[in-house]
Amino acid sequence: MTMRAEVRPRASMASVLVVDDHPLYSDALAGAISMVYPDAQVVQSGSLRDTLTRLDAGLVPGLVLFDLRLPDVAGISGFVSLRERLGGVPVLIISALASAELVRALMREGAAGYLPKEASAQELRRAIAQVGAGGRYVPPTLAEALEARHDENTEADRALANLTPQQQKIMRLICAGKANKQIAYELSLAEATVKAHITALLNRLGVKNRTQAAVMINNARAQGSGDPETRAYLNG
Repeated sequence: MTMRAEVRPRASMASVLVVDDHPLYSDALAGAISMVYPDAQVVQSGSLRDTLTRLDAGLVPGLVLFDLRLPDVAGISGFVSLRERLGGVPVLIISALASAELVRALMREGAAGYLPKEASAQELRRAIAQVGAGGRYVPPTLAEALEARHDENTEADRALANLTPQQQKIMRLICAGKANKQIAYELSLAEATVKAHITALLNRLGVKNRTQAAVMINNARAQGSGDPETRAYLNG
């Protein structure tokens, strides 16, 4: 599972979106982007809400740098919301939390790369070029940890892998305590369709009801990561 295969930077990049609520760090990211893509328009946003508003208004970035901890969201859920709006636009995650478990979850959810905030300016530029060119990037130390545990999926990973994408979405909402009617509303489905999906996923997981399913997944997640902050980000 190679994360740092060398890729030539794209010759040009029309626009890059930086999502970080700390002005000094956001400016530093913008500066690094300008060194890699001198002609790119760098758009800076300080919250998920503002970012989604800009996207709704027609902003189409070629690359996004996204901080996991924002004023209106903290954790993987913010990235998932953003990714669903972006389609195939690559997202490089920037975070102060360097956990192999978190990085694994982010890459599984579609992140193109991950970089801790303490990374050097040189590594930052390398990651921007790599991800902007369509590659993937994870720092060497984390890449080694991911490689070593690539085949050591948690019970939750294995259970979720047996579900269809729609069932996985429903399972995550069940774990968040959502009722069938709320799930139907959030996923734009008929409540009867949600019930049918739940019946199918319960059979696949080998449990009798949604409570047992939620306990099974949440317990496995908790055992899979002993770091409380990482668990908060995974469940956030």
